[in-house]
Amino acid sequence: MLKKGLFLGAVVTLLLGLGFGRNALSYMKTTLNKVSDTVKNSVSIGYEIDRARQMIKDLTPEIRRNMHLIAREEIQVNQLDTRVVRADKRLARDREEILKIKEVLDHNQGEKFCQLASRTYPVARVNVDLTNRFKHYKTADETSFNLRKVLDARQRTLTAARQKLNGMLAAKQQLEVDVENLEARLKMVEVAQTTSEFNFDDSHLARTKELVSDIHTRIEVSARLLDAQTDFHARIPLDLPEETEDISDQIAEYFTTGEVEESDDTPRVVDSLLSQFSAN
Repeated sequence: MLKKGLFLGAVVTLLLGLGFGRNALSYMKTTLNKVSDTVKNSVSIGYEIDRARQMIKDLTPEIRRNMHLIAREEIQVNQLDTRVVRADKRLARDREEILKIKEVLDHNQGEKFCQLASRTYPVARVNVDLTNRFKHYKTADETSFNLRKVLDARQRTLTAARQKLNGMLAAKQQLEVDVENLEARLKMVEVAQTTSEFNFDDSHLARTKELVSDIHTRIEVSARLLDAQTDFHARIPLDLPEETEDISDQIAEYFTTGEVEESDDTPRVVDSLLSQFSAN
């Protein structure tokens, strides 16, 4: 708090020094509001939700304090109501006795004595007693009237306090539901951002996906190179030609006869070769 006051004082001094004069306060408020908005927007939504949940929890001590006040007021109102009821009963009894004494005195006008409760009393004494009773009755009646007014006022206040407490409890419950809904919506948005095809996230998850993709590519390349290398080796043809000479039979026939058979044209060929040799 001290640092904030020093900061505000420094800002005001600076603005006054720059010649803003009377407008310094408005400039200071505008600057502080902008700074406050910037700081507020930089705070994550999740943090704000946690802060709201904590503020809702902080309502509990205040609600309990109000409940304690209401409970104490209920006890006091009940005590005051009992007091008013007893006063009304006492007033009713005093009124009955006053009227009874008055009736006796009315019947004994001009007499010096009169009977009350089977006992004889001087009329003058009975008049004094009646006067005192009536004075006390009027005071008690006024007191009872004021007590009833106080009782009515406190009962109305108690009713209003109960309604306020119920409103606080309902508001607290509604705020808890609202915070839970906000947190659920935030999680849905985060899931949608994670699964979006336009995901530019460079977090650990993105790096893991990239590594798995690279491993898949390397395995595909190695498999294709292996297939290409096997094509260079000569393969034994499985399809034989239509006319195939049996070289094994030819070799056996050649070495079995031991010589070349003469054909009918052999002497003629020999004579032709000798004549050509002689001419040369």
